Amino acid sequence: MTISYNWLSEYLPTTLEPEALSKILTSIGLEVESLEAYESIKGGLKGLVIGEVLTCEQHPNADKLKITTVNIGGETPLQIVCGAANVAAGQKVIVATVGTTIYPIGGEPLTMRIAKIRGVESQGMICAEDEIGVGTSHDGIMVLPADSVPGTDAASLFTPYNDWIYEIGLTPNRMDAMSHLGVAKDVCAYLTHHEQEAKPVSPFSNTFKVDSKKLPIKVTVENQEACPRYAGVSITGVTVKESPAWLKNRLLAIGQRPINNIVDITNYILHETGQPLHAFDADTIKGGEVVVKNLDEGSSFITLDEKERKLSAEDLMICNGSGEGMCIAGVFGGAKSGVTSATTNIFLESAWFHPISVRKTSLRHGLRTEAATRFEKGVDISGCVQVLQRAALLIKEVAGGEIASDVTDVYPSPKAKTEVAVKYHYIKKLSGKNYHPDKVKKILNALGFEVVREDIDELKVAVPYNKPDISIPADIVEEIIRIDGLDNIDIPTSITISPAIAASGVKEALKDKIAGYLVGLGFVEILTNSITNSKYFSEEVLASSVKMLNNLSVELDVLRPTMLETGLETVAYNLNRRNLHLQLFEFGKVYATDAVGQYREEERLCIYLTGQSTEAGWRGKPGVFDIYHGKGIVQAIIQLTGLKGLHFVPSANDASTLELYVGKQQVGIVTEVDKKKAAAFDIKQNVVFVDINYLTFTQLVSQQKITYKEVNKFPIMQRDLALVVNRNTTYAAIEAVVQQLKIPRLTDMRLFDVFESDKLGAGKKSMAISFTFTDEEKTLTDKEADSMVAKLIQALEKEVGAEIRK
Repeated sequence: MTISYNWLSEYLPTTLEPEALSKILTSIGLEVESLEAYESIKGGLKGLVIGEVLTCEQHPNADKLKITTVNIGGETPLQIVCGAANVAAGQKVIVATVGTTIYPIGGEPLTMRIAKIRGVESQGMICAEDEIGVGTSHDGIMVLPADSVPGTDAASLFTPYNDWIYEIGLTPNRMDAMSHLGVAKDVCAYLTHHEQEAKPVSPFSNTFKVDSKKLPIKVTVENQEACPRYAGVSITGVTVKESPAWLKNRLLAIGQRPINNIVDITNYILHETGQPLHAFDADTIKGGEVVVKNLDEGSSFITLDEKERKLSAEDLMICNGSGEGMCIAGVFGGAKSGVTSATTNIFLESAWFHPISVRKTSLRHGLRTEAATRFEKGVDISGCVQVLQRAALLIKEVAGGEIASDVTDVYPSPKAKTEVAVKYHYIKKLSGKNYHPDKVKKILNALGFEVVREDIDELKVAVPYNKPDISIPADIVEEIIRIDGLDNIDIPTSITISPAIAASGVKEALKDKIAGYLVGLGFVEILTNSITNSKYFSEEVLASSVKMLNNLSVELDVLRPTMLETGLETVAYNLNRRNLHLQLFEFGKVYATDAVGQYREEERLCIYLTGQSTEAGWRGKPGVFDIYHGKGIVQAIIQLTGLKGLHFVPSANDASTLELYVGKQQVGIVTEVDKKKAAAFDIKQNVVFVDINYLTFTQLVSQQKITYKEVNKFPIMQRDLALVVNRNTTYAAIEAVVQQLKIPRLTDMRLFDVFESDKLGAGKKSMAISFTFTDEEKTLTDKEADSMVAKLIQALEKEVGAEIRK
């Protein structure tokens, strides 16, 4: 929110310095993010004086230069070398003296100094208008009227406008402060509480009167829910032209571009009071009637920016008597009914449109206007007519004409004030400060609240219309604390808390443990955007995805149904910068909708591997990440958490995917990313992806009972078997056979070699597996180990057709 110091000061009963006012604004919750000087002419023409050219002679060493002597009111004229073709003796000119800094339009600041130009000393500069920022012409030096007085400050001719501009970090609920008058009310409440009673200087007057009734315009409101109040008045005989300097200066200082006097006044009133207005060319209002209604779905309407827009049946429109749209209510005007240089009669609108209706329409058409921003936060419904009358008087003053109709005010169901009751002990509880009841009432009265009822420990107040966000007792407490000063909140010497066990303690602790382990292995944690591009997904996936209704960009229009795609974006970003070997992990969420349209989100732990797993060196060739590395990482994580019963099952739908199970519960997958999928991200190397359902995983871990067991003091015994099996036999199938035997003293099995050769037989391969046995009560004998190995051999021969390779 941009606020002008000069403008704001007009509504304050006492003069405050810019810095002092800045402190007050921040103290009452209108945080000043910046305070900067504003100059309509850069530099304010400081150091520039009016001079008279006494002599003008040809430079001896340059055909295009002249040597002049200039009287600037001092004892001795200045000698100035000038290159302007139009310089001549007797002219009154603007001179930049030595030490003066000028600010050329579109150029860098330049400080004058004594210089020699082609061997002749020059003691300043005779200026063109673009060189000092008062115009754009560079045809020659500025020649002033003959009655200009040498030695006079140049600023006296141009009266540059200077101001201080505040940038206020306004929170979304503070619509009451989205105007200069609204801010002034808060400042006056602060002054009333801390110093002495101060009431804002009202810009409104009781001088409004109707000059004639020759241009009555009927108003009909069909949709009274979307438009509870609509006021308007006609003004005839106006002259649309450039605005006066004071009006343009006010708007330019806060970053508004002046257009013409009529439009500028509506913008001025908007920033003065917070009430949006709209001016129609009255001669374009067919039938002499304004109708507020909704048009049919798909109706065409051309807005002020000359764009054709297809309307929704929910868009509220301001129409003429023929039912043709003239304006999108509260959002944007139409191309055919706007004020132009040929306009002589206008109809001025001041209305209250429903915030939800305006916001939906504004976002639907991508029209984020100043008016829409205010309507969607809620404006003061009680001020429609008062503001309308002020604007009409200003138009009459600036553009001429006469008020040619009564004020029409369609307000069938006047809104009652919201009433809120707050207890004094509740104020103390929330604020931490014991406010005296008289101080509470004084603050609230200064803000415009009315006391409805007062009991021993309770105060009931009516909320002013300009504060639609206030509806509960906590809002009242916030207002009291603000005006008392947010920097006056008492800081207690001690804080008492009640220890509690967080419900998510196990989940977060496990997350830290896993993250620490992965980082120790050389992984890097990433954080990707939950909003992604729908083009990454198939129609089947998108059918159950969560789509953004008002996405900020075309590329970000859906909440991610999986974390693979956002992770691949990060992988591609790194690969494009020659960071080719990646070990990444992320804790995040995926989103979906169920069959009845309910939203759900799931937490995931995802791992991404690509590039070399080991660097090339004298000890061996580099390794490349594959699905087995992903499988090994998962096994290590499971072992870290103490879970039992981990096994992998090949996916029935994808040969390159392993499904991860703990017991009978599937908790994730390990896969090599499909080449086409990777190519969509311009990734040409293999990527391994691990996706773990973190909530399911956490639940399994929390159910796992961890007990301490003494380290076995008896030695282990290992036996290796080389099994010749069919080439399509998996290690998982062998592992399942061994687990079904439930040999209690078999503590571990590990595949350590796979060998394929025609010498083994057609379609055969050899799998070398190491088995580890131990007994917690005694040392195993060779006979006992051989017995268990024989049992293994018998089962493997029977179940998978294994042969023992000698």
